[in-house]
Amino acid sequence: MSVELADVVVAQPATIEEAVALAADAGARYVAGGTDLIVNMRRGVTTAARLVDISGIAALKTIVVEANGAVIGGGVEIARLVGHDGIARLFPVIAQAAVTIAAPAHRNVATVGGNLCLDTRCIYYNQSEWWRRSNGWCLKNRGDTCHVAPRGERCHAAFSGDLAPALLALDAEVEIAGSAGRRRMPLRDLYVEDGKAHLTLAPGELLVCVRVTRKMDAFAYEKIRQRGAIDYPLAGVAVGLTMRERRIADLRIGLTGLASYPFLAAGLENLVGREVDDDLLKEIDRAVQRQAQPMRTTLAAAHYRRLAAAAVARRLVARLAA
Repeated sequence: MSVELADVVVAQPATIEEAVALAADAGARYVAGGTDLIVNMRRGVTTAARLVDISGIAALKTIVVEANGAVIGGGVEIARLVGHDGIARLFPVIAQAAVTIAAPAHRNVATVGGNLCLDTRCIYYNQSEWWRRSNGWCLKNRGDTCHVAPRGERCHAAFSGDLAPALLALDAEVEIAGSAGRRRMPLRDLYVEDGKAHLTLAPGELLVCVRVTRKMDAFAYEKIRQRGAIDYPLAGVAVGLTMRERRIADLRIGLTGLASYPFLAAGLENLVGREVDDDLLKEIDRAVQRQAQPMRTTLAAAHYRRLAAAAVARRLVARLAA
């Protein structure tokens, strides 16, 4: 049974403070572009008694680029990132990730905050009502069993946002507004590895903006997907690299589509001071394979996604070093 959207109350606040107050009620959800939320509501996989439409809040839609950094509003449309000269110049990896998101029509309305707070996805969850009912409800929606790992105790639905790995590689911070005021935290602290509750936001909290500072010299993002457009990543990889005298000075690899949260590959500080040769690239391949342990949440085999992520990471590091 799909949701009758005509029965949902829609509020349109003019300020961030008004939006937070309206979202304090149980059952309220924020919406801007709605490219993910509205689809899920129509399929009955998520519900909302009230939609707080933040698409008209001007304070969420600003991009401020400074000498070595930028502040990007949570309500900024993805298409604006793709065509923004300052972002393309200072943070090309953001533009590279943004242009891979969905299709042009989606990017015209989908927002930065929406992509960073994207719901997790799974072949047992993102289905029609009758399909999910026929196969038995899953742990993420009305059931008590994760069909991906029936003997486990948590949901393994995968996070598939494209901006998060790029921003993790940039060591980004996010600003959050809530009933208790505003706070800032590293983007990595926004996520936990639980497909049913992968965000650390308290009820009613709103992602106001992302803050990034250029700390590395070269960046790249690439994703593996079943089609060359529209699709979510089966595996997405962002690399940030700084070289000094042909040796690694800093290396970060952000990953998405492989777990219930986006994450940075750990242990790469051990590669600092090394030349980028075949031995080092093999170590990167092994490190990504070891840490990327996708579950069967897509039609593509988990083993393939793990190998693909490692191959892309290795290729991007070699390209940026050259």
